[in-house]
Amino acid sequence: MQTNPSQSIGVFDSGVGGLTVVRALVERLPFESIIYFGDTARVPYGVKSSETITRYAMQITEFLLQQEVKLLIIACNTMAAVSYQAVAGLSPVPVLDVIDAGARSTVAERHTKNVGVIGTPATINSNAYERAIHRYNPGIRIVSRACPLFVPLIEEGWLDHQVTRLTAQEYLRPMLTDNIDTLVLGCTHYPLIKGLLQEVAGNDIRLVDSALAMAEMAANLLREKNLSNPEQIPPDYKFYVTDVPYRFQAIGERFLGRQLFPVQLIKW
Repeated sequence: MQTNPSQSIGVFDSGVGGLTVVRALVERLPFESIIYFGDTARVPYGVKSSETITRYAMQITEFLLQQEVKLLIIACNTMAAVSYQAVAGLSPVPVLDVIDAGARSTVAERHTKNVGVIGTPATINSNAYERAIHRYNPGIRIVSRACPLFVPLIEEGWLDHQVTRLTAQEYLRPMLTDNIDTLVLGCTHYPLIKGLLQEVAGNDIRLVDSALAMAEMAANLLREKNLSNPEQIPPDYKFYVTDVPYRFQAIGERFLGRQLFPVQLIKW
């Protein structure tokens, strides 16, 4: 596939969570066009088999490649944990994923020794963050915690609610007792409660936001491969979903921090 700098970046996720990655990309790369695909009809992915998740990921990859994107970003931790190799093997364009971005950002700080990772049960059970972090620094100690209540609380809009704060205190307490120095936000929903998590964890603990790490990684890759868009004009943003569930627009705009328009429905 022939790529050129004016083509879009393709970003995909199992639902709306990956819009936090899009938000970070928009802020870091204001002249890059983006095509986002959220598989809202088949979410959640975390309860599905690896074979099914990989089949869905390949289907979405083929769709985005047909849109002639110059870069693919897996913005779903579950898909990144299970399907990265399959997607990379299919794609003729570079593929980045949030787990690798988060791992690289985690080890970038020299003083990092004790790391806490929070995420959905599927992501935590995959041990993908542990493997990725240890690939870059095998000496780092890692403790993980599944936090299944965070996603519904965030989608409810309870970003600074007392219930969310109490839940965070309960989830983080064992990690804080373990004296972690870094906390990895291993779910694309979690940047929306980053301020609350920082307050609960304390200012001495560094938070790793894989959405911000991904935007920086994408910027570096585009520059290295001479794929940065040279045209200083307003970019084009397209959003594709497989279902438009109740409250999708409101939740999506909260994640994106701007109007979510236009949304196009793909029926498979």
